[in-house]
Amino acid sequence: MPHKMERRKFVGLAMTLASALAVPAHAFGKQPALARVILDNDFAGDPDGLFQLAHHALCSSVKISLIVGSHLPAKFGSGHDAQDAIARVGEVLEIMKLAGKYSIIAGSETPIQSRTSSKPSTASAAIVREAMREDANEPLIYAAGAGLTDLALAWLSEPRIGRRIKLVWIGGNTHSGFGNPGAKPGEPEFNFSIDPVAAQVLFNESDIEIWQVPSDAYSQMLFSTAELEELGGQSRLGAYLKSRVDAIPEMFAKIPGVPPVAMTDAYVLGDSPLVTLTALVPPMQPDPTSSRYKLLPTPRLLDNGSYAERAGGRPMRVYTYVDAGLTFRDMLARFRLLSAA
Repeated sequence: MPHKMERRKFVGLAMTLASALAVPAHAFGKQPALARVILDNDFAGDPDGLFQLAHHALCSSVKISLIVGSHLPAKFGSGHDAQDAIARVGEVLEIMKLAGKYSIIAGSETPIQSRTSSKPSTASAAIVREAMREDANEPLIYAAGAGLTDLALAWLSEPRIGRRIKLVWIGGNTHSGFGNPGAKPGEPEFNFSIDPVAAQVLFNESDIEIWQVPSDAYSQMLFSTAELEELGGQSRLGAYLKSRVDAIPEMFAKIPGVPPVAMTDAYVLGDSPLVTLTALVPPMQPDPTSSRYKLLPTPRLLDNGSYAERAGGRPMRVYTYVDAGLTFRDMLARFRLLSAA
């Protein structure tokens, strides 16, 4: 009998904690939320964004105001990547029993061809509405794990959002002298290449504060295949996320000119810093203190993804190290608690 009682107590506690993890921060008495966040990612592409989405949805310190599904580069995409992305979001949230909890919208299906010919999208209009709200006290963070099309369209249509929003972006080439140059240092970084004009608009013209996690920093976010295998056997969510990673070789095999994916014992969950830098912070000093960055004037972003120094640029953070240990410990703990519930 004592063993049964203890087991019931443990299960009850787990269910209570797991339920709390999925409740918005405003439900916890007088404690204010850290921020509102808009999540923008190519959820139909590399599945690291799906891990980030599930993790973010279980964090109680931030309010997810909007989820934007964005497009892939033409050679990787379906032509309806944004619609595919929100379908993936729907699958994850349904598994987590969070369907219908968030506003989800498909972004532009194409990059900005030129600054002068740009037109607002449905998603960019939603971003402007959220940024211009007068009834919200929390700061607004735009957490982007892919291209920046819809945020750039939003700023071009309503520049006043610049002082009302902060961009945390997974993307861009390594800055000179800041870290490893990567396997292909002469090529534009993938997320920049999704929409170079959008990235240039935000770096070179806008007044939006930028926290950048460039390629040398996000590529440090290694999650071992053993951990992935273990996660896949723990819950329906874990099995789904593992299946999306398992599908990567087949997906790449269908893209002309892309070499086969090598067999390794780790996978880069490169979008997970979006959670670390927005939610995993200490209460008395709500800043990601366990990660490291350099503060510098926002450089001019060139057509090939490289940077030109600009002494008078507004200050920006360039992250050189993100606390992967904290990030993945927290992610796995939240997934376990959700499964226990």
